[in-house]
Amino acid sequence: MRRTDRLYDLIQLLRDGRLHRAAELADALHVSERTIWRDMATLTASGMPLEGERGVGYILRTPITLPPMILSAVELAALRAGLRHVADGPDASLARAARGIAAKVAAVTPVLGTDDPLDTPTRDTPRAAPQMPVLRAAIRGRERLAITYIDAAGHQTHRDIRPLQLGFWGRVWSLTAWCDARGFQQFRVDRILGIDATGEVFADEPGKTLEDYLAGQEDED
Repeated sequence: MRRTDRLYDLIQLLRDGRLHRAAELADALHVSERTIWRDMATLTASGMPLEGERGVGYILRTPITLPPMILSAVELAALRAGLRHVADGPDASLARAARGIAAKVAAVTPVLGTDDPLDTPTRDTPRAAPQMPVLRAAIRGRERLAITYIDAAGHQTHRDIRPLQLGFWGRVWSLTAWCDARGFQQFRVDRILGIDATGEVFADEPGKTLEDYLAGQEDED
């Protein structure tokens, strides 16, 4: 059983409001007590209102539950993006709550991975809006793009890129990409005049991935 499935089943077992011993839960889920202890620590850290300890048992106190629902990939991305926005906001209590909800969502949903195209959501300039769906699809599909771009000096250029991630930096959306001509680049989305899909899927190559870019940023810090 996958851990995400097991955590979901644990919550269902605990929803009756009774005290459950680790041995009982381990037997029901066909795992060891040590595994139950670790899972309980994970659920508690995510903000689940659990009480109890090893050797005593666990009880779920008055949780607020939602009915089962099915989310599309875009809806899930929007939910995660909204939670990230609140988690980075100035209200400390809301930020903690958002991180707790995000952990619960992560425990029962698939991981989109580094091709999740949203970092922190908010409104962007109207010129960027038409490009966003195309860029999101290319990031998820790992599709090479040919873009027409206006740089900071006002020069129009054509770039062949591997789109890696979209992010918002307080005023405009930016696209992190590997550019065949110049290596890693940050492109302002509102300066992208045109996008041509190539239909060519790219594979990870050492030195050209989002992880490589982020590692380089850490080195600079």
